Amino acid sequence: MSEIQRIEDQLRRAFEGDAWHGPAVRELLGDVTAAKAAARPLPDAHSIWEIVLHIATWEGVVRRRLQGEAVADLPSEQDWPPVQETTEAAWHKAMDDLDRGHRALREAVARSDEGRLAELVPGKEHSVYHMLHGIIQHDLYHAGQIAVLKKARN
Repeated sequence: MSEIQRIEDQLRRAFEGDAWHGPAVRELLGDVTAAKAAARPLPDAHSIWEIVLHIATWEGVVRRRLQGEAVADLPSEQDWPPVQETTEAAWHKAMDDLDRGHRALREAVARSDEGRLAELVPGKEHSVYHMLHGIIQHDLYHAGQIAVLKKARN
């Protein structure tokens, strides 16, 4: 298995499942309704919905950077997009967008040449390798937050 294949596999596991640590992002979100996603069971914490939008945003940023675009650091309102509407339809759209963006990122990783891993990310001082492992860690970090928010809600 090549390093690109290993990275893509770890990205899939962190997001879809079969991760060593426990439930992945999508496994945790499987039974979440719009009401649960919008709730704030812990003071000063983001909602599950906000975390979903944040994950989708950063997977998109990483995909764009992987494709050579110099994406600047995001202002707060883009880093943590606000939830506009809390209907079930809006939640399903957020989940569809999350899934679609994740698939696009994994496809971009799978198409990447392994020689690019050592290259610097456009406009950054870290490598593509570091960025790709970072987005895996990012997904896992937020999976933990989602798990805590789900437990706090019960």
